[in-house]
Amino acid sequence: MSLSLRKNSSGGTVGLDIDGRYLAAAQVDSGGRVVRGASLELPEGLVRDGEVADRDGLADALKKFVAEAGLPKSVRLGVANQQIVVRVVELPRIEDEKQRDAAVRFQAAEAIAMPLDEAVLDHQVASYTEAPDGSPRMQVVLVAARRSMVEAVLEAAKQAGLKPEGIDLDAFALVRTLATASENPDESARVYCHLGGVSNLAIAVGTACFFTRPLSAVWDDDDAGARLADEIRLSIDYYMTQPQAKPVGEVVLSGPGSADDAVVESLGMHLGLPTTVAAPLGVLDRSALAASEDPHRLTVAAGLAMGKAA
Repeated sequence: MSLSLRKNSSGGTVGLDIDGRYLAAAQVDSGGRVVRGASLELPEGLVRDGEVADRDGLADALKKFVAEAGLPKSVRLGVANQQIVVRVVELPRIEDEKQRDAAVRFQAAEAIAMPLDEAVLDHQVASYTEAPDGSPRMQVVLVAARRSMVEAVLEAAKQAGLKPEGIDLDAFALVRTLATASENPDESARVYCHLGGVSNLAIAVGTACFFTRPLSAVWDDDDAGARLADEIRLSIDYYMTQPQAKPVGEVVLSGPGSADDAVVESLGMHLGLPTTVAAPLGVLDRSALAASEDPHRLTVAAGLAMGKAA
């Protein structure tokens, strides 16, 4: 079992987002068309802070959801909680995959405050750079997730009769749906903030995600704009300590909370940065969705469907 960040064609795969408040699924074909989307309110107490709190209850909810929505059994799942660590490490450029894996694992022992035998570990080369002396370097995004947390999600899905094809980070799925590739080397970073049951933040340059964390503030709490802004600023400050970090030029909002004009206005005012609301499914074709389905719930699920196999 592993987290995998390596690219793979989705070919109509279903992404399943287990949000703390709802379940959402999206099936995306190879042409970038959302051919199916569905969501269902999730009973309180089954998932807390992005982690499975009641495995049997969640399994029952998943089984009901899949049956009612008529979804395939094979799904890609996402996770977003405090049991995940993402770090960027800079290494000499290593072309040989086995040697690179060994070097990254060696670095992980120092960069990740988690026993590696208790973690699910993976990495992806995000960019290539040069050191001041001209020697080739590479920036590697390193991900470690607590194994027990990942297993709890997989066990609930399997208990529901599902066949998980892979586990991904919700933050990577979010960027995959909303970000666009750029060849501009001077492009600034963007903050993507998904306001759902878990408010999840990702910082990316183009389509490469360099930082992620779940936020403790909830978008429909009192004074949510100010509280979210404080956490976003702290996240930006931490991101800027990473090697080769780019200044943040924009904050992009998604999720059900992004439909709340008061929250969006308050957040933009407190941040002092350009703050926009993304099209819920980015550039994906959503014409096949039922008019009754809220596309704001499907952003992460669509990104999971377009993601990487594990």
